[in-house]
Amino acid sequence: MWALTLYRSTIGKKMIMAVTGLVLVVFVIGHMAGNLQQFLGPGRMNAYAAFLKSTGELLWIARLGLLAATVLHVLMAYQLTQIKRAARPIDYTRREPQVSTLASRTMRWGGVLLLVFIVFHILHFTTGTVFPVASRPDAQYPAFSHTDVYGNVVSAFRNPWVVLFYVVAMLFLLLHLFHGAWSSVRTLGLSKPSPDPLHRRVSTVIAVVVWLGFTAIPVAVFFGVIR
Repeated sequence: MWALTLYRSTIGKKMIMAVTGLVLVVFVIGHMAGNLQQFLGPGRMNAYAAFLKSTGELLWIARLGLLAATVLHVLMAYQLTQIKRAARPIDYTRREPQVSTLASRTMRWGGVLLLVFIVFHILHFTTGTVFPVASRPDAQYPAFSHTDVYGNVVSAFRNPWVVLFYVVAMLFLLLHLFHGAWSSVRTLGLSKPSPDPLHRRVSTVIAVVVWLGFTAIPVAVFFGVIR
């Protein structure tokens, strides 16, 4: 079967990783745009959250699709790493990067951190399982609520450790998006060879905008801009 043959090949795994990566990039952009409504006040943010929940089955289809894309993306990354190690079982005694960027060199461990972050984020804001009570006793929103999303965000990001974790994770997301987005386009053959490719500049803009969008919310809450 051609699909199975493609899956077993190195190029097939790279293509699957590229496609799932681009799917996740689109989701991240949309998720950031939705989250930025936190700046518009509790009415707008909670209405947006209620709208998402009202979609019912469509929301679950989207969640399952994202879960499948994430699992495949992580699985392909692991398998390609194993193939690379098998091809060179003895590592270099000394590494001196000549062309690779910081983003490309941190893809592996940055990806692991982002995977941990995704699990924490779901348990944090979706289920409320690990929702930390704000460190301030006078917190306006002291407990997790399934209806008051705005209050959850304000309460959670009063905790400096949570803010620090989110900020660090978003730095790695910046690097991951920068390298992953443009390399995925190149892997799929959607760009022409160029010393200064357009898709690389576009990836840079996307990575910076997403980083700013996601980082602005916890920082704004912590410093009292959003309350």
